[in-house]
Amino acid sequence: MPEGNLAPFRRGTRMRTGCARSLGLLGLVLLAGLTGASAVYAEGPSVTLDLGQSGTKQTAMVLQILALMTVLSLAPALFIMVTSFTRMVIVLSFLRQALGTQQVPPNQVLISLALFLTMFVMAPVGQAVYKDALQPLLAEQIGYEDAWNRGIQPIRGFMLKQMRDKDLELFLELSHSPKPAQVDQVPTHVIIPAFILSELRISFQIGFLLYIPFLIVDMVVASVLMSMGMMLLPPVMISLPFKLILFVLADGWYLVVGSMVKSFQ
Repeated sequence: MPEGNLAPFRRGTRMRTGCARSLGLLGLVLLAGLTGASAVYAEGPSVTLDLGQSGTKQTAMVLQILALMTVLSLAPALFIMVTSFTRMVIVLSFLRQALGTQQVPPNQVLISLALFLTMFVMAPVGQAVYKDALQPLLAEQIGYEDAWNRGIQPIRGFMLKQMRDKDLELFLELSHSPKPAQVDQVPTHVIIPAFILSELRISFQIGFLLYIPFLIVDMVVASVLMSMGMMLLPPVMISLPFKLILFVLADGWYLVVGSMVKSFQ
């Protein structure tokens, strides 16, 4: 074969040889990296905790931070338990079910409305807590214990005003606590579940009253459809526009929100 015809063949051979050498070098690098990683992994992770001479103080600080994080994670639940949020959100949920609008208004709107109504209702209590407890604490005039005792009093007064004596006596009996001579002597852990029980009772009563007019509309529409022989037509589809127009003409949002807010006064 002439030498001119062998030139492309030789160039291809040199290219394949260079590629093979590059791949071999890359393989050696990867093998070395894997070997080093395996050696490091074989040694196992090591964690060293050095508290030094002030180890007890640092441990106490870590425990305080852990307790603070726990309280912050439970803050939404605490907010729900000791405020008017429970009654607000349950009544609004009953209203949506009575209207039969499924997901209208959406959950975000109902929860936001209940939250802002709760802030409106609890504004006097919050101002009292800030004035009597938080502001002196930030000014370093009182300690944490005094701030807690001062700040919990307006909240206790709000809960005691909204609950029934029957519910309070129930949890006093369940806690096996002696009946106090004064209301101020009732423990806070007894007041909170009694308040929640009272809120559930009142919210279900309001929900029952909300259902009655819409239930009457459903019954009338169902009776008319049966009398016309339209058995296969769902009554909910026909009654929904009538319930909506009834709710709008009666200014339902004004009545419901106003009644809920006045129920706490």
